[in-house]
Amino acid sequence: MSHPYGQNVVACIWDFDKTLIPGYMQTPLFEHFGVNEGLFWEEVNKLPEIYLQRGCKVSKDTIYLNHLLSYVKNGPMRGLTNQKLSDLGKNLVFCPGLPNLFQSLSSIPSQIEFKDHDFKLEHYIISTGLSPMIKGSSIFPFVENVFACEFIESPLPPNYQSQTELSLPLDLEISQVGMTVDNTIKTRFIFEINKGSNKNIHIDVNASIPHEDRRIPIDQMIYIADGPSDVPVFAVVKGMGGKTYAVYDPNNEKEFQQSCDLVEHGRVHNNGPADYREHSPTSMWIKQKAIDILGKMIAKKEEHIKEKSGSSPKHIPHMETHNPQDFAQKLLW
Repeated sequence: MSHPYGQNVVACIWDFDKTLIPGYMQTPLFEHFGVNEGLFWEEVNKLPEIYLQRGCKVSKDTIYLNHLLSYVKNGPMRGLTNQKLSDLGKNLVFCPGLPNLFQSLSSIPSQIEFKDHDFKLEHYIISTGLSPMIKGSSIFPFVENVFACEFIESPLPPNYQSQTELSLPLDLEISQVGMTVDNTIKTRFIFEINKGSNKNIHIDVNASIPHEDRRIPIDQMIYIADGPSDVPVFAVVKGMGGKTYAVYDPNNEKEFQQSCDLVEHGRVHNNGPADYREHSPTSMWIKQKAIDILGKMIAKKEEHIKEKSGSSPKHIPHMETHNPQDFAQKLLW
């Protein structure tokens, strides 16, 4: 039986905020509209408790999206569009060594020891942040797919299927949440990458697919993120044979300690600074793990060929004795 995928891809999967950039991607957004960033997040952090007192549970990871829409609807961010978010993404400044490391990692499969095997290395971003900003940033050209939060600008009205013309508002702006990504839902996208749902819309992420038919086995993944909120994904990737790495701000002792705790509790394989320059420990670790995975892929490929082809028949030497017991003893010997 032929398989739909050759399982020839290594996936480097990245968190975004405080992993690829030093802070939070929304900062340029607040600066553009003159909104007090500290006050915004203070309000967001209080919302779950306030809404709970009203008898309503909300997601702590994504309630900020609703509050952002409140800022749009009530004036402070009037006129915010997906295009504006994308434009503001151009202002994002990445950690040192990026996007060069993405290019460097992607070139590893073309090295002489791997070039005959048609291997690839792909980069993915899974974030609770804003997809248009990531797609507008300088790292996006090196990324295979982005899984992050999205907004709808012009929601379709009731009975829209029976209307011949759908009027668009004169002044577009984001008005509904289209996609939410929280720290638990991130694991769903690991399985989308694993099964190939992101490449083939006909593959349902919840469908039962044999492991040998999945596009990227989880043991061919490396997941890099900044901390405790990524524990669900760390657990899935590490538990299924992939590699996990926690980064921290090299100037922040608390973040360093958090990442050390993740190592000590077996959540991640290793930790290091969010510095991706050529000879940084983080850069060297990720490159080495990518090379290790590619080496194991070759071994698996050769083992598969050996199993399928079987061993060639061998000539049985002539036995002088006709005694069945002696014949058996010689074979055993």
